Amino acid sequence: MQFPSYRPRRLRANATIRRMVRETAVSPSDFIYPLFVKPGKGLKDEIKSMPGQYQLSLDMLPAEIDELKALGIPAVILFGLPSSKDEVGSEAYDEHGIVQEAIRAIKAHDPEFYVITDVCMCEYTSHGHCGILDDRGCVINDVTLELLAKEAVTHAEAGADMVAPSDMMDGRVAAIRAALDAEGFSDIPIMAYSVKYASGYYGPFRDAVGSAANLGKSSKDTYQLDFANSDEAIRECALDVAEGCDMLMVKPGLPYLDILARVKDEFKMPVAVYQVSGEFAMLKAAHANGWLDYKKCLLETL
Repeated sequence: MQFPSYRPRRLRANATIRRMVRETAVSPSDFIYPLFVKPGKGLKDEIKSMPGQYQLSLDMLPAEIDELKALGIPAVILFGLPSSKDEVGSEAYDEHGIVQEAIRAIKAHDPEFYVITDVCMCEYTSHGHCGILDDRGCVINDVTLELLAKEAVTHAEAGADMVAPSDMMDGRVAAIRAALDAEGFSDIPIMAYSVKYASGYYGPFRDAVGSAANLGKSSKDTYQLDFANSDEAIRECALDVAEGCDMLMVKPGLPYLDILARVKDEFKMPVAVYQVSGEFAMLKAAHANGWLDYKKCLLETL
């Protein structure tokens, strides 16, 4: 069909018809909400680089869960700020660590609310890296795998519904799957941060979990993906699928929409996409300066 017989604007004439023919819908049930938990009581400390986001003490979690549930958001992913950090990130796999206790607090309040946990070391290490370092300051892959597996098991024991390894160590999905299965948690799914780029968009998150100062000027380029590479992202996904992951993730989101499309087309699996702290902060900052409409741009992005 050609103009004037076919006029696409007919189906854009008003809000009602636009809603009726809209090809993509976003609803609260699509979302996983990040929560940052910390020791203490009565704490709700705003994260300066992420306006409207907070570090919460455990006693503040029930009200937060109730609000999320009222909004129709079905799940959270937990990130922890430990009481202390050390070179081996020991609180990450402490059965009474901050995330483990946060899981218990949420489940005690609402047993049916879905809790996902970030499985990584960076929030807990004194150096801010995602694993154990050697004398050269490089993360030791296979030693780190043992600790990540131990961390995932403690999360499952505390009541987590899903674990999400974000460390980007080689072989971590297989190590975590084997550990979970050995401890009787074969039903716990793994959402793998399969495509996690060494991105500059993570800055506000590192403020949120207190790892920015520890990390200093060192980078995570030796284990996170080079942002110039696309085929490598597909190889990473293939490895995680072979090792037993249940969901894939692309992180960040907006700069890597081509990767997201490739991953979905290639693997036909559930795919999560992380709108990371820098993406969120940019929208907030631009809105605060009067440069764009935050809500409209947020929905457009999603």
